Amino acid sequence: MATLKDVQMKIAAVKKTQQITKAMNMVAASKLRGAQESMDGFRPYAGKFSEVLGSLAEKAGEETNPLLEAREEVERINLVLCTSDKGLCGGFNTNLISKAQAFKKEKEAQGIEVVFTNFGKKGRDWCRRNKFEILSEHVGVIGTRFGFNIAVSSGQKLIQGFLDKTFDEVYIVYAEFVSMARQAPVLKQMLPILPIESVEAETEGEEKSYLAEHICEPSPPELLGELLPKNVYVQLYSAFLETSTSEHAARMAAMDNATKACKDMIENLTLLYNKARQAAITAELMDIVGGAEALKG
Repeated sequence: MATLKDVQMKIAAVKKTQQITKAMNMVAASKLRGAQESMDGFRPYAGKFSEVLGSLAEKAGEETNPLLEAREEVERINLVLCTSDKGLCGGFNTNLISKAQAFKKEKEAQGIEVVFTNFGKKGRDWCRRNKFEILSEHVGVIGTRFGFNIAVSSGQKLIQGFLDKTFDEVYIVYAEFVSMARQAPVLKQMLPILPIESVEAETEGEEKSYLAEHICEPSPPELLGELLPKNVYVQLYSAFLETSTSEHAARMAAMDNATKACKDMIENLTLLYNKARQAAITAELMDIVGGAEALKG
C-alpha cells in the first residue's frame, strides 16, 4: 500500500491539474461566445450568397467564367485543411485529419495528386510528418480573432493557382458547428464553383426546396465576373468561423470532462489515503497493545 506522503502528493498534484483544466474550460467558454456570435451572424449571408451565385452560374453556363469551368482531366487537387493551432480539444483535430487522409487516399487511388494548403499548426505538422507537399501554410488564424482580409488574401492565391492550372480543383476540409456536443468534419468543393443543379445531385434523396428566380442587373455573365471571386472569399471565411467555433466548443467539452475526471481521481485518492491512515493507526495501536502485554508478562 502507498505511504501517506505519496498519496498526499498525488492528491495535491491532481488538485492543481483540476484548477488548470477548470480555468481552461472557462477561457474556452468565454472565447466560444464571441466566436459563435460571429458565426451565427455570417451563416445566413454565406448560405444566401452561395445560393444566388449557384443559381446564376446554372443559367449562365460553364463557359461564362473560368472559375465555373470543370477540367476534363483532373491531375492535381489543392486541399485546404483547417485545424487548430493548439491541442487539448479531444478528437477535434484527429477527425479533421482523418477526413483529409481518407480523401487523399481516394484521389491517389484514381491517380490524382493531392497537395495541401494548411490553416492551423496541427494539420501542418501532420503534413510535415508524412512529407506531403504544402503549397501554403497559415498559423495563428483559427481560434483567434481574424478579419475578412485573411480570407481575401488566401482566396486570391487559390483562385490564381486554379487559373494558372497549378491545380485543377480546390477542396476544403473544415469543422461544421452542429451543437456543443457535435462538430462534424465537412469536405466541400470550392473550385470550380458548382452550379445549384450539381449541388442538388450530391444530396440525392433529400426533398428539394423551391428556388426563387433571381432578377439581376446587369446580365448574369457580367455579375459573375465580380461575384465569383467574392464567393470563394465568403465560403473560405465561413469555414474559418465554423472551425474556430467548433474548436472552442470541443476544448470546452474536453476540459469539462478532464475536470470531472480529476474530481473522481481526488475522491479515489482520498479514500486510499484514509485506508492507509487507518492501517497506520491500527499498526501503531497493535504495537502499543503488544508492548503493554509484554510488560505485564
